[in-house]
Amino acid sequence: MQNVKTTPRIGLALGGGGARGIAHVAVIEALDEMGVAPAAIAGTSIGAIYGAARAGGLTGAELRARTLENFANRTAALAKLWTLRPKKWGDLLAGGVGLGQLSPERILEIFVGDALPATFADCSAPLAVVATDYYGGRETVLTRGPLRRAVAASIALPTLFKPVVIDGRVLLDGGIMNPVPVDALPAEVDLVVAVDVVSFPEPADGETTPGALQAVFGASQLMQQQIAAFKFEARRPDLLIRPPVNDVRMLDFLAAEKVLAAAEPVKEEVKRRLGRLLEAW
Repeated sequence: MQNVKTTPRIGLALGGGGARGIAHVAVIEALDEMGVAPAAIAGTSIGAIYGAARAGGLTGAELRARTLENFANRTAALAKLWTLRPKKWGDLLAGGVGLGQLSPERILEIFVGDALPATFADCSAPLAVVATDYYGGRETVLTRGPLRRAVAASIALPTLFKPVVIDGRVLLDGGIMNPVPVDALPAEVDLVVAVDVVSFPEPADGETTPGALQAVFGASQLMQQQIAAFKFEARRPDLLIRPPVNDVRMLDFLAAEKVLAAAEPVKEEVKRRLGRLLEAW
């Protein structure tokens, strides 16, 4: 008698969006509470961090605790950032710290620590980390080798971080080319759950002209939404979750408690909608 598969393999795609990506925690918690372990995970930028940590064995509850430990205490978070300062004035005068000069690997060392396995092979589920090949002009999907370096490449946001070189390729933030990496999941997964935290620029009053940096990030959001829509046409997720975090600024990681509170209703949404998909399956 032929075996019939009764449990679908879930693929989890976690998108980029800076501090808004803290909302990924709520989705991971919902899956945990449903007893659903992703059969494969793909992540871009902040989604690569949470995806890699989940693939490494951390639960949603553990990710929540680590996130709050890092960012709920403003003084402690700023103290960690202070360790990135130049050790001597000569470094600053020589351009050692400035636009695009922060090390994404150092940021991961300070704020993520041992949450990531050493290599992709150490993950409990297949993991794909998306970065952008700057000179190749295309996205790069990393699936093997040192994991922290791959995640560092995926979060290497231009103007903020140094690019990361892997196998001779200069790599930048994965959200440039693939903000919600549904197509980086294996074809073999049965259901795709995607989390889009790119959002849209949120107006204070609908009339205020954005500042220079705000306009750069806002324009990036608009372009990424168009890219994501194009990707979804090629591979439509079975469940697309968009946490209500539009009003969180991209780099405002000190708003972690606010993001988690805003994303809390998402847990019930995931359970309800994914539950229906599983029943239909």
